Amino acid sequence: MDRTTFRRLGLGLALIWLAFCLFPLWWVLVTAFKPPAAVSGGATYIPFVDFQPTWQAFRDAFSGVRGDFAGPIFSSLAVSLVSTALAVFLGAMAAYALVRFEFRIRLLAGLVFGVLSIGGFALLNQGAGLSVPQSLGLVMLIALPAAIWLNGRNLPGPVLGNDDVTFWFVSQRMFPPIVSAFALFLLYAEMNKAGVRLLDSFPGLVAAYTAFGLPFAVWLMRDFFANVPVEVEEAAMVDNIGRMRIFFQIVLPMSKPGLVATSMIVLAFIWNEFLFALLLTSSKWQTLPILMAGQNSSRGDEWWAISAAALISIIPMIAVAIFLGRMMRSGFLAGSIK
Repeated sequence: MDRTTFRRLGLGLALIWLAFCLFPLWWVLVTAFKPPAAVSGGATYIPFVDFQPTWQAFRDAFSGVRGDFAGPIFSSLAVSLVSTALAVFLGAMAAYALVRFEFRIRLLAGLVFGVLSIGGFALLNQGAGLSVPQSLGLVMLIALPAAIWLNGRNLPGPVLGNDDVTFWFVSQRMFPPIVSAFALFLLYAEMNKAGVRLLDSFPGLVAAYTAFGLPFAVWLMRDFFANVPVEVEEAAMVDNIGRMRIFFQIVLPMSKPGLVATSMIVLAFIWNEFLFALLLTSSKWQTLPILMAGQNSSRGDEWWAISAAALISIIPMIAVAIFLGRMMRSGFLAGSIK
C-alpha cells in the first residue's frame, strides 16, 4: 500500500476511535433530555426525531426533588478552586526550590525523625494519656527540630538529593488513596473531639485536597521552572533584588503558561476526586461525585435524572478543556510544554 492509503486508513481508524470516545457523552446528553417514557421504551438516539426533548430532569434536579443540587455544586466549585490555588502556589514554591537550590538530606536524620515521631506519639498518647492533637503537636515540636539539627551534622549513611526529594513528592500518589484517606478521617475525628471541626467542613476538605494536588503541582512545575533561563535571575541579583522578589516578579510571570496548565490538570483531579469527599464529609460539604454516587431511588435507576446530574458535573471540566485548547491553539502555551 502507498502512503495515501496508509493515511486514509489511519484517518478512518482515528474517526472510529473518536466516535467511540464521543458516543458515551452523546448518550448522556440525549438521555438527560429524554422524558421517562422515552428512556424505558427502548433505545432512542436523535432528539425531535425519536423523542421530544424536555427539561424535566433538570427542573427536578434544581427543584430539590432528587436532593440538593445547588449545595454540592457550590461545594465542588469552592473547594476545587481554593484547593487548586493553594496546591499550585505551594507546589510552585517547592518546585522552584528544587530547581534552583541544592538539598542534601541525610537518610539517618530522616529515620530519626520517623522513630521520634512514631515512638513519641505512642508514648504521649498511650503512656501519658494525652489527646491525639496534643500528642501530635508535642511530637512535631521535638522531632522536627531534632531532625533538622541532625541533618546539619556529619552523619554516616546515604545523602539524598533534589531528585530524591522530587521522587518523594511524586511517590505520595503511588500509595492507595484509602490509606491516607482513612488516616485523615481518624485525625479529623480526633480534632473534632478537641473542638476543632474538620470533618464535613470547608477547611478540612481544602486541606485534604491541597495535599492531594500538591505532588502533581510540584512534579509539573519543576519542569517549567527548569526552562526559565537562570541568567535572568542572576542579572536581577546583580541589581540587589532578593530571591522572593525574583520569584514573584520575574519567575512566576515568565512561567505563567506552566501555572495555567498545571492549574487545569490539578483542578481536574480535585474536581473528580471521590474517596476523600466520601470519608470526610457527611451532608453540608458533600461534592458532586458524592451526589452522583447517590443518584438512585426506591423506584429504580432513573437514567434521565442520573444523566442530567452527570451532565451538570462534567460541564465545568468541558469548559476547562475548551479554554485550555484555545490557549494552545493561540500559541499561549508555545514552548512551555516539552
